[in-house]
Amino acid sequence: QVQLVESGGGLVQAGGSLRLSCAASGRTFNSMGWFRQAPGKERDFVAAITWSGGSTYYADSVKGRFTISRDNAKNTVYLRMNSLKPEDTAVYYCAARRASIYSDYDPSARYEYDGWGQGTQVTVSS
Repeated sequence: QVQLVESGGGLVQAGGSLRLSCAASGRTFNSMGWFRQAPGKERDFVAAITWSGGSTYYADSVKGRFTISRDNAKNTVYLRMNSLKPEDTAVYYCAARRASIYSDYDPSARYEYDGWGQGTQVTVSS
């Protein structure tokens, strides 16, 4: 049974920072990522990291502001979010992929992941 537990969301003013955590248990994963979903919108890719090589991927909207990292020993992935904007307001979901990483892996595609957390709310006030 895959279990992903997110934490670290909250309310912050524009320009502030938050760090999200996602602890994984029950399986070994080859990559983990973060997606977000604002009210009335699709669930969009934010960032992803591969577990062995540590390759990172980011949506253009968060490049330079967000940093994804991992702690292999704790089976935990983090998302450090700096310079937050009101448009970053959303429910943030952690995602995990058990399958190996192949050359056609698209880290931004939801179908690449087979485990999802319950989500954590991030609200950025202006």
